[in-house]
Amino acid sequence: MTRIDFYFNAPDKLTAAVKLARKAYAKKNRVLVYTRDAAQLDAFDRLLWSAPATGFVPHCRAGHRLAPHTAVLLTGDAAFDADAMPHHDVLMNLDSERPAQFSRYERLLEIVSRDDEDDRQRARVRLKFYRERGYKINTVDLATLGEKESA
Repeated sequence: MTRIDFYFNAPDKLTAAVKLARKAYAKKNRVLVYTRDAAQLDAFDRLLWSAPATGFVPHCRAGHRLAPHTAVLLTGDAAFDADAMPHHDVLMNLDSERPAQFSRYERLLEIVSRDDEDDRQRARVRLKFYRERGYKINTVDLATLGEKESA
């Protein structure tokens, strides 16, 4: 069964997502990042190139010819075919809706903004959906985690 982790209270959703993608890459996990928001996907792509300058994470769009050999893939296609993806390690959801094929991945990461009430409400709906279907939900409060890391 898919492991589902909700990271909530993210001061900046994309910055938190980049940190999680870097951690997954460092642990030799491969990640598919999903959102239908093209501007958000482009911003995430730029952040992977630049933050931090010495921490490049190999990434490309899911349809790129190098996708089978790349650690982090990006897609905005709501109808992406999980079976056609070159891996099924981690699916990172940045979208407002749950990915249709999340259960084909070993792990699903949901990142929830601290300050965007609409994002928080939509995350609650996704959380309820997963719980009602018997998925165990792990939650991580990024505000508390940030305090521990800075202490």
